[in-house]
Amino acid sequence: MPKRLRLTRRFPVALTNDAHRKLGQFAMEAGITQDEALTFLFEHFNSVIDQTNLVHRLRLFKAELEARKA
Repeated sequence: MPKRLRLTRRFPVALTNDAHRKLGQFAMEAGITQDEALTFLFEHFNSVIDQTNLVHRLRLFKAELEARKA
């Protein structure tokens, strides 16, 4: 029997416009809400990412982070 989807945790999230647009596009294409899309991505994180690519992209993101905050 599948687990019932209960969205019991709420937390404030700040996204860039690009990230919000991509989340909305992903949710729309999948036919789910943005909350459900985030739940899916985090519940299945290890199976939907490429670990090598993640490490590389995270390194680049962190290197640009201070400039992006300004």
